[in-house]
Amino acid sequence: MAQPEGGGAPLPALGSCARAEGGAPRGMDKTPDILCIGSALWDIIGRAPVHMRAGSDVAGRITRIPGGVAMNIAMTLTRFGLRPALLTAIGRDSQGADLIAEAEMLGIDCAHVYRSDDLPTDRYMAIEGANGLVAAIADAHSLESAGDKILRPLADGRLADARAPWAGLVALDGNLTQSLLAQIAAAPMFAQADLRVAPASPGKAERLAPLLAHPRATLYVNLEEAGILCQRDFPDAPSAAEGLLARGAQRVLVTDGGRPAADAAREAGRMIVLIEAPPPVLVTRVTGAGDTFMAAHIVAEREGAPRAEALARALRAAARYVSGDMAT
Repeated sequence: MAQPEGGGAPLPALGSCARAEGGAPRGMDKTPDILCIGSALWDIIGRAPVHMRAGSDVAGRITRIPGGVAMNIAMTLTRFGLRPALLTAIGRDSQGADLIAEAEMLGIDCAHVYRSDDLPTDRYMAIEGANGLVAAIADAHSLESAGDKILRPLADGRLADARAPWAGLVALDGNLTQSLLAQIAAAPMFAQADLRVAPASPGKAERLAPLLAHPRATLYVNLEEAGILCQRDFPDAPSAAEGLLARGAQRVLVTDGGRPAADAAREAGRMIVLIEAPPPVLVTRVTGAGDTFMAAHIVAEREGAPRAEALARALRAAARYVSGDMAT
């Protein structure tokens, strides 16, 4: 098995791992409802109420809030009453201490976060105008450098081990390196998990290729990301969803901003595609909307909602978020 970027060792065979030093046996602490694996960082976002273009210099507001795909999903899950646990890398710097404190205050389990002494806490910076996202830069180099160290609790007995691999929900994001995602796709520790997978951005969508045909993976992508994974353009979400299934995916959800979204899956050898339009709203923010959609959909299905209802509920939650009605 290839070594992940950042110098980490290959993912351990579950049976070869001893319990981590100081780690509590599984079951002593309350088991999380879901694992959120990927980026947790500070979002530094500048918003202006006017249309912007490259080179614009306007007045607006700048905020710093917890962010990253895994963190955004975890925060939304807590608002629905779930107890998510983060598996990520956060530095032992002051920004990392602030981020951990904020996450724990929100009800997120951070007991299994990999804390690095020499890697800084990651950051994301975005500019948004009335016309949507203008530009963004994601600095997730510490997460990438940490590699498979963030997954140790799934092998050393803290969350799972060889006798009892994790069999619950996992929200996984594309800020991990492609080599690590490829290892996850083949790792026994994820063989029984319900994988819910999202790219971090269109620029990282190709990283999900190793998970595209995973039998237990559900992919959440937007229209652009679907096109990148299929290496072709699609006119709408339903055709993109069909294209991803044709490439081997078992189930996908494709969003397209304010246009209809699609949930496509293979059922009894047939391709079933559901289509639903999101509620029309005034867009006041966009960063984190896709993560809110994914989290709301996971919650709906966890509560037993049928596919059509779960899709509609997720679209309503995302609409409330972009309109500013749902708190960050």
